[in-house]
Amino acid sequence: ISAAVTEARRSGLMPAVFTFELPEGSTLKGGRILSASQKHARMAAMGVRCVMEPPFAEFCALSPEAFVQDILVGCFKAKAVFCGDNFTFGARAAGNVEMLKRLCAEQGIRVTVVEMARYRGEVVSSTRIRAALEEGRVDDANAMLGTPYAVDWEVTHGKKVGTSKLGTPTINQAIPEGFVLPRFGVYASWCRVGGQFFYGVTNVGVKPTVGSDKVLAETWMPEFSGDLYGKRVRVFLLEFLRPERKFASLEELKAAITHNGRQAQAVAARTPPPAFPASRG
Repeated sequence: ISAAVTEARRSGLMPAVFTFELPEGSTLKGGRILSASQKHARMAAMGVRCVMEPPFAEFCALSPEAFVQDILVGCFKAKAVFCGDNFTFGARAAGNVEMLKRLCAEQGIRVTVVEMARYRGEVVSSTRIRAALEEGRVDDANAMLGTPYAVDWEVTHGKKVGTSKLGTPTINQAIPEGFVLPRFGVYASWCRVGGQFFYGVTNVGVKPTVGSDKVLAETWMPEFSGDLYGKRVRVFLLEFLRPERKFASLEELKAAITHNGRQAQAVAARTPPPAFPASRG
């Protein structure tokens, strides 16, 4: 995207992205990594000014020729197109990069093929990012994403054990079905509340000591005090601290959380807050 934005600015064109909206209730293999608001915020931060995201079903039957004529020419009036070297398009992925070059040349559209990003010598892919998250290698996932992986769902009510019995009030964010699940455990995190960042301790899982009927991201922010119910807080995972486990007592759990709080503070001290904007909505 950055290459396209640079070219657009140099040529006096508008940077635009064409992608698809998956059908409601559909799932990606392995789960989605970004929410819609995160995806749009990232594109906006890169300089994209127009996003076309129609339902996949409305365009999946288009031939490669129709895709170029109807979408690139008809909708975008494109002058330059950027794609990865593994790009396919049209019904049953019948079109490839060479066909795109040929069809676009007929319409006077420049095609630039962008080399795929690499991390540790291998091409970055959603499959690699999911695997890193599922294994707790959040540092690898964050490096491939370009910014820390984040949970940004609405804050919901919990059992209030942290507030009433542990002295560590937390926010609860349920991870919806269809999204990738990071390895269950405790992470150091940055939390964006409004325009401010607070370091946090985030447990991803089912809280085996006190119990939960759904997967939650539960975060304690030692330096924050306030009511966040019903609001969306973006929680960026920075470093995996320990696996989730069941403690023999609430006292043991409290001691572990306090220790993790000191660890998280140290991690945040050496890790600047992310630069990406807060999610919309």
